[in-house]
Amino acid sequence: MPVSIIHGAVKGDAEAINTVINHYKGYIYNLSLRELYDKDGCPFLCIDEELRRRLETKLITKILTFRVIQPD
Repeated sequence: MPVSIIHGAVKGDAEAINTVINHYKGYIYNLSLRELYDKDGCPFLCIDEELRRRLETKLITKILTFRVIQPD
């Protein structure tokens, strides 16, 4: 991910934040997978939307508190 996107996201640029979220979308979806069972007891995977939103919110919170250290 380009450093300019990271700098923009840290400064609160909504487009840059969305770029970071989209970059991690697959990982977030994978972490949000839950195994459920249908009425016949057969397992299936689905996305836990509440968990997905919580993970995205946590990522945004961490982005906004991230410190970028400039090299000398």
